[in-house]
Amino acid sequence: MNEMKNPLSMQLDVSDFLPADENEKKSLIVMRESVSFWKDGFRRLVKNPVAMVSFVVIVFVLIFAFIMPGFYPYSYEQQIRGAENLGFMEYSKEEQAKIDAGEKVFPHIFGTDNLGRDTMIRTMMGSRISLLVGIVASAIILLIGSTYGAVAGYFGGHVDMIMMRIVDIIYTVPEMLIIILLQVTLKYPLKSLAQNVPAFGWINKIGVGLVCIFIVFSLLYWVGMARIVRSQVLTLKEQEYVTAAKAMGASNGRIIKRHLLTNCLGTLIVTTTLQIPASIFTESYLSFIGLGVAAPMPSLGSMASDAISGIRSYPERLIVPAVMISVIILAFNLFGDGLRDAFDPKLKK
Repeated sequence: MNEMKNPLSMQLDVSDFLPADENEKKSLIVMRESVSFWKDGFRRLVKNPVAMVSFVVIVFVLIFAFIMPGFYPYSYEQQIRGAENLGFMEYSKEEQAKIDAGEKVFPHIFGTDNLGRDTMIRTMMGSRISLLVGIVASAIILLIGSTYGAVAGYFGGHVDMIMMRIVDIIYTVPEMLIIILLQVTLKYPLKSLAQNVPAFGWINKIGVGLVCIFIVFSLLYWVGMARIVRSQVLTLKEQEYVTAAKAMGASNGRIIKRHLLTNCLGTLIVTTTLQIPASIFTESYLSFIGLGVAAPMPSLGSMASDAISGIRSYPERLIVPAVMISVIILAFNLFGDGLRDAFDPKLKK
């Protein structure tokens, strides 16, 4: 008979270390599988039907803008004589005669403009320009804003105060005035550069206005991103892992790059995604008033501007680019909201 163990004894009971039997295993509570921040975020994103539908729309728009023009039989600058002012799925008299003769002629799905240019291919290329502007501008804003905000938040004190006062000053600068001034001052130097240096020939193709838009994005539009990153860094720099990195002798640049910006990645992705539609809208608006791409390169804004003169007779010319702008901006906004809901820890249930 086993003797009863003294409860005050420090002697270990070997039976406490025996493997659990089947009954004991079944009695254990099965906990939820441990997942990483990114895996949990993507899992929540997939469960958001609005965000996933928006993502599908974005993919379709990307295919429409970047892949389909390679298979389309018309080009955006091609002027077809006798095919001016055609409506949806219409043919010119010459094209109809070819069809009657047994030839195959591809229809003008969205019709043509007053110069006989196919509206479908111009909508594709206009969407491409808008998407490229949105993506490139958002990348510029991300690079400048995140770096500036991280430096200001990390060093704090007088450095933070001076840098953020500069941000406040930039907020007061009217971007439209800067774009107009840049176009006036850079028009002839950039054209001369494009003519004399073959590597800069692309400036004449896209226009001085679009170059000025990118310059203004680089100079002015990053301040919102800088403020968001600064607020995140002010909180993260007090964490233990930053103190440990400092104790191990890590440089300030490494701490900002490896520890602070890395832990802001979710916020950066969401903010950048929401910045894309804002950049697209700005480019479309500037192109609409004649400060964007140079003809014959199309833009959704310039197409809408060209359609104003014939809005009573040919309203579809305005409807097509307007609907395309709305779809692109709405899809990116809804997808950005879905990313924010998925990767914001405060919104977890």
